[in-house]
Amino acid sequence: MTESVLDYMTRLGRAAREASRVTARATTAQKNNALLAAARALDVAREELIRANALDLDNGRANGLDEAMLDRLALTPARIDDMIEGLRQVAGLPDPIGTIRDMRYLPSGIQVGKMRVPLGVIGIIYESRPNVTIDAASLCLKSGNATILRGGSEAIHSNRAIAACIQLGLAEAGLPAACVQVVETTDRAAVGALIAMPEFVDVIVPRGGKGLIERISRDAKVPVIKHLDGICHVYIDVAADVDKAIRVADNAKTHRYAPCNAMETLLVHEGIAARVLPPLADIYRAKGVELRGCPRTRALLGADVLEATEQDWHTEYNAAILSIRVLDSLEQAIEHINHYGSQHTDAIITESFTDARRFLTEVDSSSVMVNASTRFADGFEYGLGAEIGISTDKLHARGPVGLEGLTSEKYVVFGDGHVRG
Repeated sequence: MTESVLDYMTRLGRAAREASRVTARATTAQKNNALLAAARALDVAREELIRANALDLDNGRANGLDEAMLDRLALTPARIDDMIEGLRQVAGLPDPIGTIRDMRYLPSGIQVGKMRVPLGVIGIIYESRPNVTIDAASLCLKSGNATILRGGSEAIHSNRAIAACIQLGLAEAGLPAACVQVVETTDRAAVGALIAMPEFVDVIVPRGGKGLIERISRDAKVPVIKHLDGICHVYIDVAADVDKAIRVADNAKTHRYAPCNAMETLLVHEGIAARVLPPLADIYRAKGVELRGCPRTRALLGADVLEATEQDWHTEYNAAILSIRVLDSLEQAIEHINHYGSQHTDAIITESFTDARRFLTEVDSSSVMVNASTRFADGFEYGLGAEIGISTDKLHARGPVGLEGLTSEKYVVFGDGHVRG
């Protein structure tokens, strides 16, 4: 009899729960050995990875995937290098598990502190990007968790090839294969099962489009670490250095269009707009970026700038499109960001310490930057080695989620025969 999707996912969940008890007690050396062995396996399997990815890219084109999705799907030699480097970096990071902090004596004589522990079993649901398979597996393993990875059907061949390298690493370190499991079925019912198994899964991390994340947030029966949109802003303050502003605003938009930390709206103070916007617009036009602006922007830059609508300020384009608004003050910029933004990443370009400090204090986002491109909002760039995703939630984890975001704490108490009087 053919196994149902629900039975298959239940089997994966049960195996992950059992494996999580092994990973929770695995030594740092054992976890690092698995990561480094997986990195070596990836290096050896480069040609196989490219071949598998080519199948996915061909299928994606045949199925009408747009260029942004194909870019996310592609496994280039440089991205394979990044995956290998990510594994090595995570192996080099301090192991958070088992660390005890804030031990203190209380009047009763007992000592109380907190110990960092794994979350248990983490389900990762993601679209397109096969490198997420490595990021998720490495971070979950180093933080003592078991993980179930459900990638998008469009990346199934790439994910299987990457999973084979991970399994080689686990085997070399003497860890069970169920520490990292890649869901083999492309049936969408697998997602519904994974997010509704609180007896086996402790937290879900969705990575993908807004529709996927909204659905998972709505239907999940276990906690979810997530962000819905990446509507990121750069605000060029009246006290900005023009050269810095041009360099940062160019990079924030055109370095790559697809990632969630790419700038979608450029805000410019009226007092500097005439000096900074024309040269920036020339750069954007040369790179094929479609500009949409407020009336003041269009008056300054010309008729080829389309009129920005109310919807544009709410939109994450993930494409070569940029909204531009000229404002009268820092206060207006902060109001705009807190109203239209998605609490992801926002930056100010300024030489004024007072303005920078106010921006940092009042912009309610998971990453707030001064004189730096929003493209830095990334676990790798933050020194986390890799990231499981970005969280715009305010509970548990916020911003790029690395090792510590995949752990929790429990109270530990030391006594010497103490009893409560």
